[in-house]
Amino acid sequence: MPMPSRRQLLVYLVSLSLAPWRALGTVERAPVRIGITPVFQTERTSTIRAWRDYLERRLERPVSFEQSNTYRDIINNLLARRLDFAWICGLPYVSNRSRLALTAAPLYQGAPLYRSYLIVPARDTTTERLADLRDKVFAYADPDSNSGFLVPHFQLIQQGLDPDTFFRKTFFTSGHSNAIKAVGVGLADGAHVDGYIWETMQRFNPEITDLTRVVTQSKPFAFPPIVAGPKASPELNTRMRDVLLAMGSDPDAVQLLDHLNLDGFTRITPAAYKDIAEMAQLIEERQHVQ
Repeated sequence: MPMPSRRQLLVYLVSLSLAPWRALGTVERAPVRIGITPVFQTERTSTIRAWRDYLERRLERPVSFEQSNTYRDIINNLLARRLDFAWICGLPYVSNRSRLALTAAPLYQGAPLYRSYLIVPARDTTTERLADLRDKVFAYADPDSNSGFLVPHFQLIQQGLDPDTFFRKTFFTSGHSNAIKAVGVGLADGAHVDGYIWETMQRFNPEITDLTRVVTQSKPFAFPPIVAGPKASPELNTRMRDVLLAMGSDPDAVQLLDHLNLDGFTRITPAAYKDIAEMAQLIEERQHVQ
């Protein structure tokens, strides 16, 4: 067997020295996986595709949006390192804040705030408050939703009412848009939903929201954040934050933000979600007493 030439040996040694860098490059080019939960209208797939394409250009990495029916599923996927980021609700964030890092919060109508809307069928012209729905059928968006579950529970408890027995029947709809639809077609007599979702549907799908009536609006809460899970490195989280924060001043993002019904993104701190954490703690303590 002939001995390799000096040139062949040199090529071989160089290829060995580059192998780790090739492996690193493969890791760096792995898709950035982002979970979308019912905080967003999952049926607007064209907007999700446009957002994916935008992020791929700015991050210079493949991006994959992965949808889930429940906040619990998305949190499980984040903590199991199957996702890098997710757009979740404030309640699952505060419940898992020791294992999640805040990336950014959307700006809606100029601020990172939203409200919970109490809605009823449009034909219901008499309901004026949540307490008027005693012995009615009530739809919850998700058991881990602030606006769609925690807020109505907290309001009933504040009034000395038992959320477990107040309604004749309750059911979960796996998302705010589904809760809005359920009320509109009469499957439920009422629901508390994310005001951003209701207003976005009112803008793009008024034939659905016109079947409902907004009865009351809650106080403002910190907007559902985009968070990084344990899989996302601090460097990747910083890069994603920079890209999101720049969208508001990026001419290429104007149409995308319009379709998202957002003004942009901003930094946010854990303290912004303090009131949600306090409500959740009160309800948890009440359950332990029962």
